[in-house]
Amino acid sequence: MSKRKTPRLLLGLIAVAILGSAAFYLAPGAKTDASEALDSAKSSQKLQSLAELDGKAPASRKLDVQTWNTAEGAKVLFVEAHELPMFDMRLIFAAGSSQDGNAPGLAVLTNAMLNEGVAGKDVGAIAQGFEGLGADFGNGAFKDMALASLRSLSATEQREPALKLFSEVIGKPTFPTDSFARIKNQMLAGFEYQKQNPGKLASLELMKRLYGDHPYAHSSDGSAQSVPKITVAQLREFHAKAYAAGNVVIALVGDLSRADAESIANQVSAALPKGPALAKIAQPQEPKASVGHIEFPSKQTNLMLAQLGIDRDDPDYAALSMGNQILGGGGFGTRLMSEVREKRGLAYGVYSGFSPMQARGPFMINLQTRAEMSEGTLKLVQDVLADYLKTGPTQKELDDAKRELAGSFPLSTASNADIVGQLGAMGFYNLPLSYLDDFMRESQSLTVEQVRDALNKHLSTDKMVIVTAGPTVPQKPLPAPSDKPAEQPLGVPEH
Repeated sequence: MSKRKTPRLLLGLIAVAILGSAAFYLAPGAKTDASEALDSAKSSQKLQSLAELDGKAPASRKLDVQTWNTAEGAKVLFVEAHELPMFDMRLIFAAGSSQDGNAPGLAVLTNAMLNEGVAGKDVGAIAQGFEGLGADFGNGAFKDMALASLRSLSATEQREPALKLFSEVIGKPTFPTDSFARIKNQMLAGFEYQKQNPGKLASLELMKRLYGDHPYAHSSDGSAQSVPKITVAQLREFHAKAYAAGNVVIALVGDLSRADAESIANQVSAALPKGPALAKIAQPQEPKASVGHIEFPSKQTNLMLAQLGIDRDDPDYAALSMGNQILGGGGFGTRLMSEVREKRGLAYGVYSGFSPMQARGPFMINLQTRAEMSEGTLKLVQDVLADYLKTGPTQKELDDAKRELAGSFPLSTASNADIVGQLGAMGFYNLPLSYLDDFMRESQSLTVEQVRDALNKHLSTDKMVIVTAGPTVPQKPLPAPSDKPAEQPLGVPEH
């Protein structure tokens, strides 16, 4: 933790995984043809180095985003990028756990089963098929969305068979019963592990208190009670409805012409079940402020504070992102990290963040601290937030945050994988094609007053839902703030 992290306000678009339920990944694979082509291209091109920058801000990649709809209703966003002989494709379905209905875990199970079998191929044959073509397949499911991705060489001899296999996997999975039983067992083992993880237990309780009977309330993975009841027939029904062509955004980036991209999008769209987009999730009801505690035998106590934040369409997104970056969205130097760790040594780290989704996602602060100082630390965090809402950021804090954003902004389009993530998010949340430039321009023009007003419009110390998990022990007073705390921060957090 020697330097501040890349601002979450940028990475929030790239990593559309929300609230950590079934992580999305691109399989790294071995030394495939695709990775060899990448190495060759890198060695043959002059890359922009830090020395070349000579103190200047790194160049930002300008995106010429093209968009259209397929005959089946799929929305497509495409960027030509001919630097490397490959392409990335990401499909984003409105098929996350918020669509589970009365079967929590259904969305995650359906997505996990996509590449377990197609006609004539089991999971091993599918994996070998992609690997033999130098292609990578990835998938994942979250609160709002489910994803499937393909990375392949763009040459016709590799591209066409990779697309054929990908289209079968996403369009006609067979949901074999042996794989279904295996994945269910893996999920059930995960639930057993959760019982030993106080942070996870606190998170589950927090979401229940925050969302009540809203679809965001339950864990994307479901529960030990819900998952065993899910049937293959339910998976087939969910796939037919939620993986329909009208319910998907197709993001494409790479060494393709517009004609190539249209052909790929048409092939993928035609392979999906026919059907319209699913209805957008309703907004949740404002919960009552509350405090809950989970007794757990450990040396540390997990502290989680949350309230409803914003949805992805909120016009205050840029101001709130900037304000949160100063409060606790980065690493060292934020208000929370300075007061909790740097001056008092109470925690390894403390972070805050907005998670805007189709409906209002949570604003959350979380940390682990010594059990015997948990009550004082909780009060300190609340006081820091209250003071920040009252005064807003200083001009220096805002200027520093703007400078950090300007320096990290090129990372949002540094690779084809980054760009395809941006396109997918823009398409899924119906953001304008000029979104990245608009966001940067708006962020750089913010004033202290605008940031303070936006924070106070959406956050209140009186609305906090608080959940703690740890042992009940006699409390000690907090140490006085110091440049050199008497007690150093705890090491790696428990669990």
